[in-house]
Order: sequence, then C-alpha cells, then structure tokens
Amino acid sequence: MMKNTVLILTLSGLISCTWVKVSKEGEGMTVATLNEVATCRVMGTTVVALRDRIWRIKRNPEKVRLELETLARNRAAVLNGDTIVPIGPITEGEREYRVYLCQQD
Repeated sequence: MMKNTVLILTLSGLISCTWVKVSKEGEGMTVATLNEVATCRVMGTTVVALRDRIWRIKRNPEKVRLELETLARNRAAVLNGDTIVPIGPITEGEREYRVYLCQQD
C-alpha cells in the first residue's frame, strides 16, 4: 500500500512539472493571434513536440500548451522572428506555429 502511494505521488509530481525552459532569445517573443499579425512579415513555420503523457497518464493540458509555446518561442529566434501564432490544435503533444517578424527596424 505504501509503495503505491509513493508511486502515485511521484507520478503526480512528474506530470505537473515544467520541463521546458525559455531561452534568452525566446524571452522576447510575443504570442499572438492571426488578427494581430496582419501587417507582419512571415518568417516561416515550426512544428514543436513533447510528451503529453508520462507512461499512460495524460499530463495537464495547460502545462503541455505552455511548454509547446515555450519551445516555439525558442525556435522562432532561429528564424529571426519576434512573434509566434499557433496554427491548429495540439495533437498528441505536437503543434505547428507560424513565425512572424513584426518589429521591423
């Protein structure tokens, strides 16, 4: 009984953890909607993915969404963008984002 309790508590802790950290370059990224980027330049797209389950247990959907967003922000810097827009739903821990440059000098 005690082993099961410890296992359940451990799994609960793992499921609620945030594993993805924003990079220095990703910190300055904006997350927007399609309406907000009408005058921005498209720089490309990126598809990001992570585990949305630990063993057979689904992770918190909001944490998964935030971690995918963080991954997309980090990757957008490589495409020289400053804004990301999610394109479509999250499917099995994967989501596509379009990268834009909105703050043109």
